[in-house]
Amino acid sequence: MLNEFAPAKVNLFLSIIKKRKDGYHDIGTMFHTVSCGDALFGELSNNGEISVSYNNPQEYPPEKDLIYRAAVKLREIFGVSSGVNFYLEKNLPLGAGLGGGSSNAAAALRLLNKLWGLNSTSAELERIGAGLGADVAFLLNGGAALAEGIGEILTPQNSINSHSCAIVIATPKCRIPTAEAYKSIVPIGEHRWQNFATGIKNRVFTHPLDNSWDFFNHFEDSTLEKYPLIASLKQKLNACGGKSMLSGSGASVFSLFSSLEKAIKACDLVKNECRFLRISRFYP
Repeated sequence: MLNEFAPAKVNLFLSIIKKRKDGYHDIGTMFHTVSCGDALFGELSNNGEISVSYNNPQEYPPEKDLIYRAAVKLREIFGVSSGVNFYLEKNLPLGAGLGGGSSNAAAALRLLNKLWGLNSTSAELERIGAGLGADVAFLLNGGAALAEGIGEILTPQNSINSHSCAIVIATPKCRIPTAEAYKSIVPIGEHRWQNFATGIKNRVFTHPLDNSWDFFNHFEDSTLEKYPLIASLKQKLNACGGKSMLSGSGASVFSLFSSLEKAIKACDLVKNECRFLRISRFYP
């Protein structure tokens, strides 16, 4: 049996640039994987079928899971006759802006590339992954990257030192449908994104705790007013000394702390308001 770690991601910057003719939006973002996530296991099946089972019952049938869809897509492309039995140890919450489903799909692509002996390159898997979900291409390799388009045009960056800060990942007891989040957003063009991306490439910004870092998530413009649970959570984490922001389109808030002790105290303060709460690090 093979296994793959499926890390969560956060967005250290996120701007909605414009709406495209195909209905999607062009974005500018900086992704970074973190050390909390799911674990995917897989082994060849005796009957040639694809199955997915879980540590806890999920709200959707396995056939709707991106893991299942990733396996079906690879079989179509490479003409594989083998099947696979997946087991997902699901830890990340749904509707959280942490890329859990996309990371599971990326883990499935990496696992099947080994299990089925496909010898597919990382670039090939990224192209396949982009057809499954906007974040899948990035999550195939993780680390840090600037991303444009719908999130599939990647410029890898050096990962941030995992010991440089502690990260509280907090998901309040609410959800934000991604389609609803995008419907409420007003694109602002590429100026702010270009300034941020240029700063990163020229190393003007050295770390997200640096005061010069443009710590920005465009979705907060509409989300914090509509979802007081998220606004309250962010406010409390900031009051504990964190540098806090929505991840993706929400509902999770992540907060950077200069020490583990501060992160622990923040978790104690907000634990009753969260459906998911972890102290994490930048990964790898």
